Amino acid sequence: MRISDFRIDFQKSIDHLKQELGGIRTGRATPALVENIVLEAYGQKMSVKSLALIAVSDPKSLVVEPWDKTILKDLESTIRNAGIGISVVNESNFLRLVLPQLTEENRKMLVKLTGEKAEEARIVIRTLREKVKEKIIDSEKKKEIGEDARYKMQDELDKTVSDFNAEIKKLAEDKEKDIMMI
Repeated sequence: MRISDFRIDFQKSIDHLKQELGGIRTGRATPALVENIVLEAYGQKMSVKSLALIAVSDPKSLVVEPWDKTILKDLESTIRNAGIGISVVNESNFLRLVLPQLTEENRKMLVKLTGEKAEEARIVIRTLREKVKEKIIDSEKKKEIGEDARYKMQDELDKTVSDFNAEIKKLAEDKEKDIMMI
């Protein structure tokens, strides 16, 4: 057993955080705001990015053009009801999504949300750390590793967790700067 065997699990929490933070709007338009919104199409749940072209038309608006125009109404209502604070205009062949200007209050709320997402990622990291730590202790009890190896592995685990927590902190700080930039 090696700590590097568990790095993939830790990395998954970072990747999930990046996806979550990408969905939090800043002062400018980005496809990440809507690409992972899920809607019912063709009898199954699908993301917007798998059903339509998403393009930035200017810093404050996106264009969502479905490949199949018959789902335009469903796409419109799903994005409108997603609760992301974007106004949706149906242009008959595509949707124009307009981001309203962020107020100071909205910016503070988004910074708070960013902090919550970062804390969720830290909780996942802590939970994983505890599981790995239990496996290390269990390995020692089963005489698969010695006491020195256990301490060495726990130190390596703590360093790995510290590195991932530092990455979470940096991602959250960068997102907060983006949100607060006017």
